[in-house]
Amino acid sequence: MVNTEKDTSAPQKSVEIGLDNQGSVTPPQEEPSKPIKYISLGLLVLQNAILILVMRYTRTTKTVEGHMYLASTAVVTTEVIKLATCLLVVLLQSRFHIGTFLSYLYNTIIANPMDTLKVVSVPALAYTLQNNLIYSALSHLSATTFHVAMQLKILTTAVFYVLWLKKTLGRVQWLSIFIAFIGVVIVQVQSTDPNEQLIAAHIEQNYLFGLSAVLVMCLSSGFAAVYLEKILKETAGSVWLRNIQLGIYGVSFSLVAMWLKDGAEISEKGFFHGYTPLVWFVACWQAFGGLLVAIVVKYADNILKVFATSVALLISTVVSVLMFGFLINIQFCIGSGLIIFSVFLYTQRVM
Repeated sequence: MVNTEKDTSAPQKSVEIGLDNQGSVTPPQEEPSKPIKYISLGLLVLQNAILILVMRYTRTTKTVEGHMYLASTAVVTTEVIKLATCLLVVLLQSRFHIGTFLSYLYNTIIANPMDTLKVVSVPALAYTLQNNLIYSALSHLSATTFHVAMQLKILTTAVFYVLWLKKTLGRVQWLSIFIAFIGVVIVQVQSTDPNEQLIAAHIEQNYLFGLSAVLVMCLSSGFAAVYLEKILKETAGSVWLRNIQLGIYGVSFSLVAMWLKDGAEISEKGFFHGYTPLVWFVACWQAFGGLLVAIVVKYADNILKVFATSVALLISTVVSVLMFGFLINIQFCIGSGLIIFSVFLYTQRVM
């Protein structure tokens, strides 16, 4: 979390700003409004569960012509949508006065490039990596396995806190990290689901690669969160300004990554090759999630966010059984239970 000053002429007051795993800066926390709090939490549960399930579906099916869309182009599309949304919000705040809008962007971004470079360039790079890896991971892992493994992100953040910010964790927190590690190991060493093998028959999958992608995602998420806390503690700037700065670098890095990875294929087949209505939905829905977390952090607390993540995991498990024939066994239940318990245990004292 990051502390900023709301009014330099008044006594200092601490507010909290954060960054979600999709790379959006969250606004200062205020006294929660119950209706908005629970509505936003409900939307977050649906967003998390639906995004992973639909993205998994798009990465295991092809168009009628047998084509698969390029994940790198989907990342760029998501970043552009997110940036455009933030710009629209700032335009609304300026009451559609174009002069005020352009003057604000010039003074805060163009005329002050070092602030943007220092504050958001590194985390933007980390989240570009993460947003590309999520497609890779869901090309090789079931939605439920992905959800379970991603619970490690809160624990990797704890490790970066200790190593980088020199903060200390109590015995309860270290115990929760150990429990989570055991839970992930139990889930990942379970016998291969025969129904997932049917998908692998026509879509090339590599379980170890998918798991490795998730682990790198957890590390990049923890790194970016701690980096922003370290840098932003002594900086000021509106929520949407930071989102715009992050979006500029996010789009730039995503374009470079896209061209290096798939430039030749895009030149041959086009940017939107293989896109279907579901792919467009995934891009828009992921951008929506990046901004939705801002509302959740503003009106809810971190413990409720953990509940939302756990409920999303349960929903994705049930739907995975129905949609993808995911096989639930006692090993999966024990491992998932340990991971969920470890997150609750960790957040009781730290978050």
